[in-house]
Amino acid sequence: MEARLLRVLCMCSALAVALPARPPSVTIGALFTFDSVIGSSAATAIRLAVDDINRDATLLRGTNLSVLLQDTKCSGFVGTIQALELMEKQVVAVVGPQSSGIAHVISHVVSQLRVPLVSFAATDPALTSAQYPFFVRAAHDDAFQMAAVADIVAHFGWREVTAVYVDTDYGRGGVDALGDALEAARARITYKAAFPPGADRAALGDLLVRANMMESRVFVVHAGPDSGLDIFALAHTLNMMDSGYVWIATEWLAAAIDSSSSPSWRAITMGRIQGVLTLRQYTPDSDAKRSLETRFSAASRQSSSINVYGLFAYDAVWMAARAIDQFLGDGGNISFSVDPSIRDANGSALRLSSLRVLDQGEQLLRKVILANFTGVTGQVRFDGRTLVNPAYEVLNVGGTGVRRVGYWSNHTRLSVSAPSWTDGGGRAPNRTQQQQLYSVIWPGDTTAPPRGWVFPNNGRPLRIGVPYRTTYKQFVSKDSGPDGASGYCIDVFKAAVALLPYPVPVSFVLFGDGVKNPSYGELVQRVADGSMDAAVGDISIVTNRTRVVDFTQPYVESGLVIVSPVKATSSNEWAFLKPFTPGMWAVTGAFFLFVGAVVWILEHRFNPEFRGSPRKQMVTIFWFSFSTMFFAHRENTVSTLGRFVLIIWLFVVLIINSSYTASLTSILTVQQLSTGIQGLDSLLSSSDPIGYQVGSFARSYMMDELGVPVSRLRELSIDEYADSLQRGPGNGGVAAIVDELPYVELFLSTNCQFRTVGQEFTKSGWGFVSRRCIPA
Repeated sequence: MEARLLRVLCMCSALAVALPARPPSVTIGALFTFDSVIGSSAATAIRLAVDDINRDATLLRGTNLSVLLQDTKCSGFVGTIQALELMEKQVVAVVGPQSSGIAHVISHVVSQLRVPLVSFAATDPALTSAQYPFFVRAAHDDAFQMAAVADIVAHFGWREVTAVYVDTDYGRGGVDALGDALEAARARITYKAAFPPGADRAALGDLLVRANMMESRVFVVHAGPDSGLDIFALAHTLNMMDSGYVWIATEWLAAAIDSSSSPSWRAITMGRIQGVLTLRQYTPDSDAKRSLETRFSAASRQSSSINVYGLFAYDAVWMAARAIDQFLGDGGNISFSVDPSIRDANGSALRLSSLRVLDQGEQLLRKVILANFTGVTGQVRFDGRTLVNPAYEVLNVGGTGVRRVGYWSNHTRLSVSAPSWTDGGGRAPNRTQQQQLYSVIWPGDTTAPPRGWVFPNNGRPLRIGVPYRTTYKQFVSKDSGPDGASGYCIDVFKAAVALLPYPVPVSFVLFGDGVKNPSYGELVQRVADGSMDAAVGDISIVTNRTRVVDFTQPYVESGLVIVSPVKATSSNEWAFLKPFTPGMWAVTGAFFLFVGAVVWILEHRFNPEFRGSPRKQMVTIFWFSFSTMFFAHRENTVSTLGRFVLIIWLFVVLIINSSYTASLTSILTVQQLSTGIQGLDSLLSSSDPIGYQVGSFARSYMMDELGVPVSRLRELSIDEYADSLQRGPGNGGVAAIVDELPYVELFLSTNCQFRTVGQEFTKSGWGFVSRRCIPA
């Protein structure tokens, strides 16, 4: 028994020798701006976290955690100095900073000294790059927040956004992420309104005036609480918070609202931001969260509420404490050493030589990244160096508070249900499912989603080319009214523009000299060259034009037809003889007599009706023959051959009657062509001259597509059509005219001596012309 006890004592002694004793205290640093919305909340949360950790008997057993708070004063330079002072005091980890710009600078310091930097508010996505190996983000970066903003933009069907942002690493990084997210949602940033840090209200006012002159009415504000609230105050003064505007603020606004409980502040500030949408990082409800909120309110000197950054700062301290505890539990020993590359220059008072490298910094960093616990913000775990389960609440400002209208997560996207991560949150984003939000009250106290853009105030009206027609001005031509142009085509264009949900100022520019109709091909080329923005008129959609410009859908059906003169024929008492020629009449009569004789030969031996005196039989032959013309014969046929001949003959008589009736009707009712042109084939086979309208594409079509020699073509104005057709090809006129159907119908309405022949041999229409869209 004594031997066993001795062995146990020996083993305990060996373990005591193998595992170094835990240090009585460890120190971490905290860097943030004390006098700020984020910093004031983080300061109290960090102190509460340290107190809770030191009271927890299961964590840092026998080791006291202390924290050194340093004020960066929103300055990269001051932040760097404060970081160096912290490093002199040999802290094992740093919580903060809140500024992405300061984080970029300090990350170089901590990387050199191998001290983990755990930030609760630096959200610039660029900080996760391999350039900053000791930077750990204990919150979600702006890439996820901007994906949520882009989904909101896409949900309401907007396509253009104006980004208003502070020109810092934080602002630029967020807007770059927003641009990428909008591109994936088939939208874009059309104007970037950047302002420098610390810009005064006059500079911000000028910025908003310029932004308001653009077409987009969807504004995304990515700034800090102070400058962001100044922007909204100026927007309210400039009447940019009225109906028709859309304002989306990133999570800074929710943090400012959550942190301020002053009734006077809410009465003034909330009245300026009515209808704004904002985001807040989602943290699920829990007993630990409610307990912290209660203790925060009691500990806060201003009796303010904790914002979401305070929650993440609280968890960041716990993250560092757990990493230190695991490191010490694995037998780690905290030690610092001199870096030979860090030394003071001659005469320098910076005391850089006092800086020490944390020898176990890489092991401690790995413990931080391997964090896996449930904090007040929810599940704290990393996928690589990115915190899992990014999610946001979509909030709508109204009255003296905010109203939640939905959630966003990287799995469900927009939803009215709170996010749930039963699979650990590792799923890829799902853009295919139905996006949902509750109704939003927009600026101006409206519930209908704004259309999102208007025509820019600084934009010039669209230059619309209009043909200056000299004939058939009913379609389009010059007008003495304010528009300078009128006609059916102009009326259709105005009606189409009136249906658009936004105003489109236009300026009609007449094209042509007013002496003759202009060349429509040249007008189309002007649009293609950029001299005009578009063209409106009786412009035909043809293949060669569609190669250089874009057309709308046809608003008038059109096509080429042939017009030819006709001659009137007067009927007389002998008109009934005209369907057949004399020869045809003679042959027809001979056949009647021949068939009558054949039937008599076949019937008279058996049929008493075909017998009698020679005179009677001759009368029977004639009567029977011609009575079959009207199917009025009374004699019956009894022989088989006689009946067969009669059936065939009656069928022939039916054909003769039908042909005669149709020909006689045509002679008595239809005018006859005075030329031999019956359609396109006969027109092409002849050598007679062909007329076409001045400026029409008919010339190029007949030459290029139909192979008509240019020597046969005659350019005519519509006023010359009637005279040229009446004179004909023998007297210096034309045999036919080829023109578009709408013109021809208008021409024939007052010139009944002409008509169209053949079929319409092209199928096109009239459309409006715009410059061709070339995909980027």
